Amino acid sequence: MIASRNIGVVAAAATLLAAAPLSAIFESWTWLIQSAIAVAVVAGVAALTRLVRAPLWGQVLGMLAALTLALTWLFPSGGELLTFLPTPTTFGHFADLFAGSLQDMRSYGVEVPDTDPLLFITALGIGGVAVLVDVLAVGLRRPALAGLPMLAIYSVPVAVYVDSVPAVPFVVGAAGYLWLLVTDNVDRVRRFGRRFTGDGRDVDVWEASPLAATGRRLALVGVALAVLLPLAVPGMTGGLLDTLGKGSGNGTGNGRAGAGSSGRIDLFASLSGQLNRSEVSDLVKVTTSEPTPFYLRYAVADELRPNGFQARSPSGRPANRDLPDPSERAGAGVQQTPYRATVEVTKNLSMSLLPVYADPVRTEDLNGNWLYDPNQQVVFSNRDNSRGKKYSFDYIRSTYTPAALRAAQPLPTDHPIRRQLTATPTPVPEVEDLVKSLVRGQRTEYDRVLAIYRHFSADNGFSYRLSTESGSSGQDIVNFLTNKVGYCQQYAAAMAWLVRAAGIPARVAFGFTNGSKRDGDTYTLTNLNLHAWTEVYFDGIGWVPFDATPTYGVPGSTRSDWAPDTDAPEPASPDTGTTNTPAGPNASAGPAGPDNADRDTDSGLSLSGEKPAEQAPVWPWWAAGLLALLALLAVPALRRLALRRRRGGRVEAAAVALPGNDTSTVDGAPLMVVGVDATVARADAHAAWAELLDTLVDFKVPLDGAETPRATADRLIRDTLTEDTAAVGAARLLGRAEEQARYARDPLTGERLLPALRAVRGALAARADRRTRLLAAVLPPSVLLRWRIALADTSGRLVGLAGRARYRLLRWNPRRLLADRAAR
Repeated sequence: MIASRNIGVVAAAATLLAAAPLSAIFESWTWLIQSAIAVAVVAGVAALTRLVRAPLWGQVLGMLAALTLALTWLFPSGGELLTFLPTPTTFGHFADLFAGSLQDMRSYGVEVPDTDPLLFITALGIGGVAVLVDVLAVGLRRPALAGLPMLAIYSVPVAVYVDSVPAVPFVVGAAGYLWLLVTDNVDRVRRFGRRFTGDGRDVDVWEASPLAATGRRLALVGVALAVLLPLAVPGMTGGLLDTLGKGSGNGTGNGRAGAGSSGRIDLFASLSGQLNRSEVSDLVKVTTSEPTPFYLRYAVADELRPNGFQARSPSGRPANRDLPDPSERAGAGVQQTPYRATVEVTKNLSMSLLPVYADPVRTEDLNGNWLYDPNQQVVFSNRDNSRGKKYSFDYIRSTYTPAALRAAQPLPTDHPIRRQLTATPTPVPEVEDLVKSLVRGQRTEYDRVLAIYRHFSADNGFSYRLSTESGSSGQDIVNFLTNKVGYCQQYAAAMAWLVRAAGIPARVAFGFTNGSKRDGDTYTLTNLNLHAWTEVYFDGIGWVPFDATPTYGVPGSTRSDWAPDTDAPEPASPDTGTTNTPAGPNASAGPAGPDNADRDTDSGLSLSGEKPAEQAPVWPWWAAGLLALLALLAVPALRRLALRRRRGGRVEAAAVALPGNDTSTVDGAPLMVVGVDATVARADAHAAWAELLDTLVDFKVPLDGAETPRATADRLIRDTLTEDTAAVGAARLLGRAEEQARYARDPLTGERLLPALRAVRGALAARADRRTRLLAAVLPPSVLLRWRIALADTSGRLVGLAGRARYRLLRWNPRRLLADRAAR
């Protein structure tokens, strides 16, 4: 029973360790404290039920009741008995928390704040997993199966954290699971009986057997590979929002992009890099039934940090199903008109987001891999990319009158959208003072937004330029508001920041303007049409766009009645949504405009004023990987070639003939071998014989380590070289040279061993098939065999060293010391 209680404690601790990956989702550690309380209560009640010998079903009921009491104490409704006994009101409160958790999941992106609904669902899930793990590990004695519910916890951050779950929490969870398995194994050994060595020594139950030690090593290697292998193998990403998000470019690119990610992306860097391309590249072709369409959007950035806005990971449901109907936002002063559009993405644009107009209600030609996030109003995928996609969709275009926007009431302070999308970093005094002066005397939220919007005008000194200026304030937002020079990303981010500082939800949207290339109802959008603007949320109306960027710097810029052009003396047209593209010397809408001559790029952050360095050409990751693979495959062949050259050099050096008193003559001069001592001659013979043996291994000729050199040479002649006279003589020469070097007083000298090696190798190559010759050249089996033997020897030495170290440590085992003292 004590052992069962110990396994129960370990099962509870392993459950908490398995929940470590959830730390990647939450901003703080409140979830861990509450989950630890719930798991501790469950484990305590489980131990009590086993103490009274309750059946398994009784243990399960007790643990579920304990979990309910723990949740009641952690998340009270106010109607409990004695603060922790649940009532019907409590369960109604739990249902509300569960429904609220679903809403918070749709409203927040990782990392999420500590809201009661999310904390409740987390404590409930981890507590439920603790019940299952205890039943499987203790009640049914199947700890291996307990890994399934523990894996369910890990699957939650994997599903919602698009970038990747950090490796450390995974290692912690794996360690908890291995701890549970080891504890169960130790308990089984205790139940079986005591262990003894061959000499009768009592072995402590925690002293591992060779099989257990092997299991631990395999577990450690498995966890290490699971962590390190994904870090070493690069992912196949690199799109407009991923590749360009890593840098802003140098202004000489072509506008092409690879596959992107829909996680946390530096959208500003991608936009900066594309706008500064000197080569214009077609990205999207859109055909719409709307006469004067607004911007085609593909992403939003709604998380404000000190260095600017960032994109949250979107979440939603399949886009090929019915989408939310925006007609519920229709009211007095809000006009909604249905339109239809067809978008064709070129091969130059590859990302995990699809460009669509705001408020799509139905899509066609999209599979289930594409999802729609109703909060961000974006279509995204975690499995597919936009390259070459062609799709159609119906959408609702909403236009608003200033009177309708003025009638919108402020959101309640506890509304999720207001809590999340009015958050700003540490208050900046310059920004706070500017906002207070701008909104002073404005009674409605729309008037406050309009006052901030009008601040970014030429009358206040703001101008459009693709080169920004740095400042001395140390904060990008202050530098931009002081220098008043920038382009769309600075204007959009600055206005959104100021609107948030005024207590109104705002975010930055990304997409395409209408562009200047038009063929009937079809617009061709290029990298110069990429744009960023601000969206402000009004209660009962939704997200309303405001574009504070000066119109003369944006090709295809669009203005509206609720957000008119602040730099124009009069509106160009009274129609809502009219496109204003003013002509004149300042109109730099196209790539040939005068402002494009000094196009420089900033660092890519939302409000940065520093200019980046020129970006060197980037090799594709697969090319670098291919080169590395080829270099790795060439190592055995290079090693074999080096060995052959070294051995051949020794053999040639041995065959030196100088004039002497020998009876043989060449051109009348006698010959004899001098200057070669016995040690050198033996080394040369051994080198030639080693090269012959490696050659036999390379060409798959069997070897017998018990044979003498002469026996090996005779077998080679008899089985392989029977028809090649030159090779037969060469093999006999090599065998005789090695035999004399081993056993005779005087080794063989003066013989030409290198030509003999070449003759034998040529004969073996002629006899072998094509595959054998290729492997002998590219992956020589002799080199691989030598490496395997060296690896086995090294492993053996390490195992022996570890065994000796463990033996020395066990000598100081307190249990053994006590046993030795008792034996005396």
